[in-house]
Amino acid sequence: MHFLDGALLPENQEKLVITAAPYGPQWEPGDFPSDIAITIEEQVQKAVDCYNAGATVLHFHAREDDGSGCKNLSRFNEVLAGIRQAVPDMIVQVGGSISFAPVEEGAAAEWLSDETRHMLARLQPTPEQVTVAINTGQMNMVELMTAEDRAGTSFERKAVYDAYEEMIVPAGPAWLREHLAQLCANGIQPHFQVTMKSGLVTLERLVRQGIYKGPLNVNWVALSGGFDNPDPYSMMEFIRLVPDGATLTLEAQMRACLPINAMAIAMGLHVRCGIEDTLWGPKGEYISSVKQIEQLVRISREMGRDIASGQEARTIFKIGKQYETVDQALSELRYPSARRPARPGLAERMVAA
Repeated sequence: MHFLDGALLPENQEKLVITAAPYGPQWEPGDFPSDIAITIEEQVQKAVDCYNAGATVLHFHAREDDGSGCKNLSRFNEVLAGIRQAVPDMIVQVGGSISFAPVEEGAAAEWLSDETRHMLARLQPTPEQVTVAINTGQMNMVELMTAEDRAGTSFERKAVYDAYEEMIVPAGPAWLREHLAQLCANGIQPHFQVTMKSGLVTLERLVRQGIYKGPLNVNWVALSGGFDNPDPYSMMEFIRLVPDGATLTLEAQMRACLPINAMAIAMGLHVRCGIEDTLWGPKGEYISSVKQIEQLVRISREMGRDIASGQEARTIFKIGKQYETVDQALSELRYPSARRPARPGLAERMVAA
């Protein structure tokens, strides 16, 4: 992305899209009982509360009635139907892991099978987005957690800590091609979860090969532990490689969330918050998903940057749009078009032979 003269002035920036991640599949209900929604009614109300606070994208995971992470897609459909009715303008973005929470104490924290994740393309009602990971990799969610972060939560138990320390994100090339095909065929936009700059290179190749021809909405996921670290150098190197025609949301973990989001707001990028990313405010106090949203709204307004409505967020993310050809996708995303071989002399010799 380029930052030309005036790029930091709010009148030259898009309105801010706030993604709320209020369901926190890694946390147990006792970790934050006042903010973890369990029943279907509570999960729907949580979406309403986040929307009313200023969030226009809902990053969604479901829970069972006993509070455990839901891996049953019929339950997803039921909660989604309630959310769609309660907040029809909100963009629903289903988490592509479905639920990575361990099934029982001592079990692995893991993403579900390739085929199960493909079933997200057949959810009813249809969500606007499903998050899509790029490239298989380590997702050690506890590497950045301090003892203070874990204090009073389920992560103080060794079995829980160990389960998340060893978690892997499965996102190999064959799965990715098939998953994109199924999502796009059903009118669902992928929101790409990219953890380091190598993922951006893979993503660009998918566009150039015609495997994906659509808008690029990207989350920079800076959790460390196999992902990028949430520091300004890593952040700016990643931003530099994102094409100008893409949208970029910054995502961090624990008490790094607020400073990373504040920088995103200042640069005209978009933000994500909620208890899936952190339980803690700037002074280490518990802070609910709604309070996090309200905080970002205040910061953005202090900087003179308005908050996107639901309809404006749909326009910014180009919900429902697909491109007809590779050339059109490259042009819309503002990637350079490569019409000639990188080494034309070599290509000519090969043809002559």
